[in-house]
Amino acid sequence: MSKDSLDSLFERLQGEFDVAEPQSGHQERFLEKLNQNQGTIALNKKNTSWWKTLSIAASIALVAILGYQAFGPQPNIKQQVVKIAPEVSETEFYFANLIEQQVEVLKEEKTPETAQLVDDTLAQLQRLDKDYQSLEQDLVDGGDSKIILSAMITNFQTRIDLLKEVLSQIENIKNLKTQNDESFTI
Repeated sequence: MSKDSLDSLFERLQGEFDVAEPQSGHQERFLEKLNQNQGTIALNKKNTSWWKTLSIAASIALVAILGYQAFGPQPNIKQQVVKIAPEVSETEFYFANLIEQQVEVLKEEKTPETAQLVDDTLAQLQRLDKDYQSLEQDLVDGGDSKIILSAMITNFQTRIDLLKEVLSQIENIKNLKTQNDESFTI
C-alpha cells in the first residue's frame, strides 16, 4: 500500500476507532477464553501467587542456612581436637591443673635471688605452650595422630619436669642462703 492510500484510510475511519480503556480483568478473561478454545486448563491466579511466595521464602531460607554454615561460627581448635581424640581433653585437663598448681607455687617462691630463674622458667613454659598449640593444629590438619598425641603428652611431661627442676633449684638457693646467714657472724 502506498502512503496516500494509508492516509486516506485513516481519514475515512477517523472517529470510528475504539480508544476506550478495557475493563479490569480483560486480559484474564481473554486468556481464559483462548485456553478454552485450545482445550487447555487455565491456572488459577491465586494458586500461582501462593506457590511464588512459598518458593521465594524457601529460597531465602536456603540462602540463610548456607550462609550460616559458610560464615557462621567455626569450632575452635580445642573442640576439633576433642572431636578427633576425645581422650585428649581428659589428659589435658589433668596435666593443665597440675602445671597450673606448680606455676602458682613457683610464683610464690619468687624472690630477688630467684627472680631471673622464675622469669626464665615462665618464658620457657610459654614457648612449650605455643609448641603444644602447634601440635593441636597439626592434629586438626590431619597429621599422624599417634605421633602427635605422643608429642602432646611429652610436652606436658616436659613442662612438669621443668617446674619440678626449677622448684628444686629454688629450694637449693634458699638452703644456701640460710646456711650462709647462719655462718655469718658479726
